[in-house]
Amino acid sequence: MAELARFNLDTPDDEIVEVVRIDGGAIIEDAIDVDLLNRLEAELRPWIDRTPGGLDNFSGHNTTRTGALVARSQACRELVMHPKVIDMANRFLSPYTNKIQLHLTQVINIKPGQGTQPLHRDRLAWGGYIPAEIDPQFNTMWALSDFTPENGGTRIVPGSPGWDDERRATDDEKTQAAMGAGSVLLYSGSVIHGGGENRSDADRTGINITYTLGWLRTEENQFLSCPPEVAKELDPDLADLMGYSMGNYALGYYSDPEGMPGPVDLLTPEMVLGRKPGSKHSNSGLLVPAE
Repeated sequence: MAELARFNLDTPDDEIVEVVRIDGGAIIEDAIDVDLLNRLEAELRPWIDRTPGGLDNFSGHNTTRTGALVARSQACRELVMHPKVIDMANRFLSPYTNKIQLHLTQVINIKPGQGTQPLHRDRLAWGGYIPAEIDPQFNTMWALSDFTPENGGTRIVPGSPGWDDERRATDDEKTQAAMGAGSVLLYSGSVIHGGGENRSDADRTGINITYTLGWLRTEENQFLSCPPEVAKELDPDLADLMGYSMGNYALGYYSDPEGMPGPVDLLTPEMVLGRKPGSKHSNSGLLVPAE
């Protein structure tokens, strides 16, 4: 049976990124400490318990998916901005963008009795229109509970990023991300994967946080999940990552529909948060119309 490479926090980032690029996935064991793990559980559990199950076989009738984690959880903000993960996400995606962005935040809670999720590639969220040589996503699945083969640990097909769409994995080409709580599965947007069957008597809980190219539309609409009145209280780097900054010179500006507050009508997103432009992601303070 295929196996996933396993690393620790001391492993150089570029070494892990290269494995994720080729194999499609890797595990970093014990990536967060018990204190953060406990805070995540305490802050997220009330939301998880209130979340209804999925409406189809893909999302899982016995699986709950809880979003808006940046707005709902201080601890999740730390997880999103984990320095090692942010560095690896930038390394992985930087050949195709000068800025990355937060793609989604979601607790995936697989309950007992849930069957396997169909195997898939996350990049199909964009309809298959992105050229095969560009991988649009760097993904994380943080284990809030232990992941085991019995409770629905993520199934993954190492080496599948370069496969033709018609190729189907044999049983010996598949594996499952067995890992302890506090560990993290890193995987690409091109690897074939899916949720596992939960044959145990307890939930399998993971936190799915993913990053994508700055010029693509994100799966979770961050401006609705975390609107300006919430985002203005965030660390500026986190707000930037969520899209409250320019994606490039002409990507992401807005105009105030109720007024004309400055010398031009095209404003950078930081201004809606009451911040002056000038973050490392902004290219100019105010934009001017093209001639």
